[in-house]
Amino acid sequence: MPEIQRVWQESHRNYGARKVWKQLHREAIPAARCSVERLMGRAGLEGVRRGKRCITTKPDDSAHKPLDLVQRQFTAQRPNPAVGR
Repeated sequence: MPEIQRVWQESHRNYGARKVWKQLHREAIPAARCSVERLMGRAGLEGVRRGKRCITTKPDDSAHKPLDLVQRQFTAQRPNPAVGR
């Protein structure tokens, strides 16, 4: 864990688990990639993400919604006999 933290700090906190793992192998420090991921997750260490963060829209319940002009009915009158054959 100290080696993982050292590599992460030396990268200015940019490296994620994959790059930390690769750097450890360059320095001849044997470590499994899954172990590096697990230990970084436990310590709360994470790399920088590219791009913008995903912001999802939330629908406004008070917004105007178009009327149902075709009078759709989404209820079944009876079970479909063709299903389950």
